Amino acid sequence: MKDIANLRTSLAELDDLLVTCMRCGMCQSVCPVFKDSMLEGDVARGKLALIDSLAKRMIDSPVEVKDRLEKCLLCGSCEANCPSGVKITDIFIKARAILTGYIGLSPMKKAIFRRTLVHPRLFSGLLSMGSKFQGIMTSQADPFLGTSCSKIMSPLIGDRHFMPLAKRPFRKDYSGMDTGKGTANIRVAFYPGCVVDKMLPQVGHAVIKVLEHHGCGIYLPKNQGCCGIPTLASGDEESFLKLLKHNLKPFSSGNYDVLVTPCATCTSTIKKLWPKMAAKISPEAEKKAERIANRTMDISEFLVKHFDVDLAAQAGKGTTKTVTWHDPCHLKKSIGVSEEPRAILKGLPGYEFVEMNEADTCCGNGGSFNLAHYDTSSRIGGRKRENILATGADVVTTGCPACMMQMTDMLSQGHDHVAVKHVIELYADAL
Repeated sequence: MKDIANLRTSLAELDDLLVTCMRCGMCQSVCPVFKDSMLEGDVARGKLALIDSLAKRMIDSPVEVKDRLEKCLLCGSCEANCPSGVKITDIFIKARAILTGYIGLSPMKKAIFRRTLVHPRLFSGLLSMGSKFQGIMTSQADPFLGTSCSKIMSPLIGDRHFMPLAKRPFRKDYSGMDTGKGTANIRVAFYPGCVVDKMLPQVGHAVIKVLEHHGCGIYLPKNQGCCGIPTLASGDEESFLKLLKHNLKPFSSGNYDVLVTPCATCTSTIKKLWPKMAAKISPEAEKKAERIANRTMDISEFLVKHFDVDLAAQAGKGTTKTVTWHDPCHLKKSIGVSEEPRAILKGLPGYEFVEMNEADTCCGNGGSFNLAHYDTSSRIGGRKRENILATGADVVTTGCPACMMQMTDMLSQGHDHVAVKHVIELYADAL
């Protein structure tokens, strides 16, 4: 009876969120999935119409409804451009949670999320082991970008060109730090995120270098867990709440001024989703999550706003390369950060900044979307590749590790000699 009551409450909450949608169709013009398929069911308006009768459709064809709702990048383009201010991302996440609660997780997701990801030490240990043996199943795809591909046909990997697991993850070099305020009289908590830790440790090293250069004290708790977005995007609230509880402990007790991350998705999740979901745990947890969220910033935003980073005097000196920028959806559309990374790039010595056409258009990764709908993901990513190449840039930068993975795949497939870097890497190199 309790489960039925919870379901009734959740469906009622969905109804409250849906009433503001006017079915105007403005979402069609910005949805990357609709632009690829031109199917009404792939755009927000079509999905909202589906959700409007969710209670009945759950009984008739729950799996079909779940599949249709999951064909979404959760990029937030529709929400950012909605004239009615419909909280579309909240609606989709809630609907996915309702359906997952009704149908259940697939055996694979249950194994990954509930038996592995919610146990950070186990998760990190398994991937460390995987990094040692990945060469058995993979071969080099593109030496310039350092990508790998599968040696044998794999339904999971397919023909992707992917970045291999790091031989030495970030946490091995920085298993924990806890210093004072530093010469700048500011103490910064650092949340690197899973991809930086396990695949792109150089990004984490760059953040540490930059923070130390500016005289920041650093608080880096050991055994950090995933921010939880992969679980929530799959409708697994149970795993998300476990990870949230795990992360609330070190970040609610640490004495710091600002929490920074080099991952747009982690930043958005911490700022927007942690407080909302923490309310399901307890009022105290909600307050803790809100305090953390209010102190969380993207690394480029933090540098520009706290240190007035101005390299303009050096800009263009000894220019040898051109650089362009891709706006991660969760950075620009979710938390409104776009000018800060450009300010850093425009001042880099040795680089000329070139603006990319459709810089804020989704790259097509979308986390698990890339795994479930790779054909669509790669077509959307192919458009991003064309825009990158059209700039003639030597380097494309961004502020999201997932976007880096997608652009690396697309450029590697074409054997294009365009380096893919995080903005903080270039800034650290310039110091």
